[in-house]
Amino acid sequence: MSDRNQYLQQMFGLSDTVAVITGGAGAIAGAVAASLLKAGARVALWGHHQSTIDEALARLNEQIPAAEQRLYGYQVDTGGEEAVRAAIDATDKALGTPNLLVNGVGGNRGKCPFVDQDMETFEFVLKLNLVAGLMVPTKVFGSYWIENKIRGAIVNMTSMASYIPLSGVWAYDAAKAGVLNLTQAAAKEFAPHGIRVNAIAPGFFVGKQNKALLYDERTGELTDRGRDIIDHTPYGRFGDTEELAGALLFLASPRASGFVTGISLAVDGGYLIDNI
Repeated sequence: MSDRNQYLQQMFGLSDTVAVITGGAGAIAGAVAASLLKAGARVALWGHHQSTIDEALARLNEQIPAAEQRLYGYQVDTGGEEAVRAAIDATDKALGTPNLLVNGVGGNRGKCPFVDQDMETFEFVLKLNLVAGLMVPTKVFGSYWIENKIRGAIVNMTSMASYIPLSGVWAYDAAKAGVLNLTQAAAKEFAPHGIRVNAIAPGFFVGKQNKALLYDERTGELTDRGRDIIDHTPYGRFGDTEELAGALLFLASPRASGFVTGISLAVDGGYLIDNI
């Protein structure tokens, strides 16, 4: 191995990492899992439905040769503390002690004027993104790591909505603003224990949940919302999920980002710095 390759391996290699990715069947989670596997990590995909977990595992096994022995899938509702504790135990037995948590649970349900917001839907989206998507897994992992003196790392998923509210998605806006706030607050509280808490803020990436909002299903053309996003993105396009890999590997590596905590790293094609 050349000195350059050896340096890169030392800086970004993750052979000592056992990662848990919640919401592990999604498009962004799949890209995150692939990047971690390629860097040498063992990876557990946690999801709400076994069928989608199995599909995600099959895709990764096909994409990355010999990944099967470093992959594990587990069905769990991350909104329940006891369920998360059981999932940690199962992952520990399958892959080893987890020391990286990627909180990937999230999503939205529809778009409407403020005065038409259905409160049951509002509470569902808030709990999905902020409770199951951050609070419960972070609480359980933090307690587990502190008790066992593990210097773990957490990567949350913030959003463009964490900084600038998106029109008509009131619960999602509130939840993602909360994710940014709690990322910073947890980073301070966990720092004395050597636990880092950071976030990635993806710009607009096309996935199952938002494709119909961005593209007209009949014509394949951009919707009005899709055009507005592209017009607001200096790069002039949607992101490719593989473009999240570098940010994830940086935040996951204790050597590359060992003194980094409490940040939200935007991967957004310039969306947040657009101006007139």
